[in-house]
Amino acid sequence: MKRGPSGQYLTVSSVGGEAVRAFVPAPLPPIPGLDIGPDLRNRLDDALLTLGRLDSVTTLLPDTHLFLYMYVRKEAVLSSQIEGTQSSLSDLLLFEADDVPGVPLDDVVEVSSYVAALEHGLSRLRDGFPLSSRLIREIHRELLSRGRGAEKQPGEFRRSQNWIGGQRPGNAAFVPPPPEHLADAVGALEKWLHDQPERTPPLIKAALSHVQFETIHPFLDGNGRVGRLLVTLILCAEGVLHDPLLYLSLYLKQHRARYYELLDSVRREGDWEAWLDFFATGVIESASSAVTTVHRLVERAKADSERVAGMPRIAGTALRVFNALRQRPLASSSTLASLSGVSIPSVNSTLAALTDMEIVREVTGRRRNRIFSYEKYLAILSEGTEPLR
Repeated sequence: MKRGPSGQYLTVSSVGGEAVRAFVPAPLPPIPGLDIGPDLRNRLDDALLTLGRLDSVTTLLPDTHLFLYMYVRKEAVLSSQIEGTQSSLSDLLLFEADDVPGVPLDDVVEVSSYVAALEHGLSRLRDGFPLSSRLIREIHRELLSRGRGAEKQPGEFRRSQNWIGGQRPGNAAFVPPPPEHLADAVGALEKWLHDQPERTPPLIKAALSHVQFETIHPFLDGNGRVGRLLVTLILCAEGVLHDPLLYLSLYLKQHRARYYELLDSVRREGDWEAWLDFFATGVIESASSAVTTVHRLVERAKADSERVAGMPRIAGTALRVFNALRQRPLASSSTLASLSGVSIPSVNSTLAALTDMEIVREVTGRRRNRIFSYEKYLAILSEGTEPLR
């Protein structure tokens, strides 16, 4: 279907008097309406089916919170990498354990702030607060509260023109709406999130809202990360997911060029259907990958716990330390002692035994302040989180 641009271009004057074409998106839903043919309908149905499997797979987990704790951090690393950070999942875990890694501190602080932003948004939704422009600003404030970007008006919609790509608006790849158009654009998006002017299926709502948010680009910094968070928050708010298990950052990281091409195609040509197909494919791949990860983690932990349970004399103590390692697969003996309630000497003895069994590996090579890794478990979680270069 040919629609033409999904908004209008306005000629504005940038600093220095240069004429610039800024894009103001039309309110959702698209006009004419979406053309969801059989192939796209099947893709969307498959995506919903896969989300249902993902939502139910947590019944396999002895401790859903434990998995979520790690999975949220994996998403934080991936989403921040898209924005240029070089931190790994191990870096973040070390930082949270107060063991500063050998990477630029700003990178790790940025990733840690993403975790705080997601947890804040989910907490507010669970308390009954609506998904709204106010909540989006709160999430942005958490995201930019520390490290780089703290001077970019955390929690406030921008009051100046921004742009994407290029050194100035005049040679930018894309120029979002001028600041005087933000209130109307954000207000229309908020109404759409609340099913005005019409009720929209949650998956389509999440897909279209992401593009609309990225097009509005309402903040001076952090728009990409907030836009990716918005997908998960919508699916949780709509009851499609009970826990925040779906994250698209790895899929978008692997298909960055196509992702940006499709965003541009929606703006220039109104090709929402191509974007929906890409989005649904991303949901299928990401949800299927998460289900596989859960199964692999459960199998890994079960096999290792059976070995630990067979240890002579110290099986009970060793299992407590092992379970603490599942909570923090990269940790010092003092952290593991605190989590397990086992004395530090006993933790050290257990770690020595687990090292001999090749379940655990000491990663620093130091005699003091050593860090131990539940290596095979952490390797499963870390897949795909290698820093972008």
